[in-house]
Amino acid sequence: MTAPRVVVVGGHSAGHIEPAMNFADALRRLEPAAEITALGTVRGLDTKLVPARGYPLELIPPVPLPRRLNRALLSTPARLRDSVLAAGAVLDRVRAEVVVGFGGYVAAPAYLAARRRGLPIVVHEANVLPGVANRLAARLTTHVFTAAPGVRLARATAIGIPLRPAITGLDRPALRDAARRRFGLRSDGPVLMVTGGSQGAKAINAAVSGAAPALRAAGVQVLHITGPQHVVEVPDGDPPYVVVPYVDEMQYAYAAADFAICRSGAMTCAELAAVGLPAAYVPLPLRGGEQRLNAEPVVAAGGALLVEDADLDPAWIETTLLPVLTDPARLAAMSAKASAAGMPDADVVLARHVLTAVAERRGLSSRRVTGP
Repeated sequence: MTAPRVVVVGGHSAGHIEPAMNFADALRRLEPAAEITALGTVRGLDTKLVPARGYPLELIPPVPLPRRLNRALLSTPARLRDSVLAAGAVLDRVRAEVVVGFGGYVAAPAYLAARRRGLPIVVHEANVLPGVANRLAARLTTHVFTAAPGVRLARATAIGIPLRPAITGLDRPALRDAARRRFGLRSDGPVLMVTGGSQGAKAINAAVSGAAPALRAAGVQVLHITGPQHVVEVPDGDPPYVVVPYVDEMQYAYAAADFAICRSGAMTCAELAAVGLPAAYVPLPLRGGEQRLNAEPVVAAGGALLVEDADLDPAWIETTLLPVLTDPARLAAMSAKASAAGMPDADVVLARHVLTAVAERRGLSSRRVTGP
């Protein structure tokens, strides 16, 4: 089999780009000669994140679409047409055999360009509430995959979210001591990891730092990742309360921690379940409660707590979270339940399916040429 030629579409946000790149890495592990081209836009993080992962990036005009399939979708026909033409030019130039899309501002043009050329379309939706581009694509293909069961996309199969091997292969107990030394934490005693995502979350930062005296009095260490735009000031003391703006290799933070308090974006939920780290999820109260839906499966499984943004304050941490953090048996039970809710092999599952789609297309093309 000659090298498959794959175009990966997951532009604009890290939530689209990261699983797209994780899938591409898995495909390269299975087929090292695979020719993979990423399709993106200058409007988002594409030009920063994609080249850093070692993949060629082709840029097309972004076409933000409404979250509903309605008349607003038809309000920018010229922009959509131009973007479809640009996407098609890329597909022709790289002689694409399949388009693998993860949603985002460039996904719909790529799907439509692939449809015009009779190329197989493979769709992955990370969120419980699908975006309009992936809902459109689900009408154009039978190759539809989701992060979790119950996502309303036709013919969808739940496989999880493609994650980095550094996460899915993480042995938290084996890395624990080294990870704690890395952040200046003690080897003994519970550690609470705090994060609001790549940009931080003011509400989480304020609530946890406000509860610092109670956490310290209970013997709980804290690794607080504030986000680059936020400042949290906690006096030095024992046990340590470590404040950092950003962590580049999150597997070390996960290994150091016994529990997390964080937002419930799709990638965060998938990573914590994959490594078996229990959490208190604080859904971002936007976009129709999408983040709450992301957290509900692991919460229902007993691997996490859920607290509304408006209810999160130092008192909640003291009265509700502290009893969990100081109960080793409960932490272990929640860790096991979180791990059981994880789906860590989505990258390979998706890569194998894409290779099958390419092989099937080649077989169909061959039959068309040679006849029965």
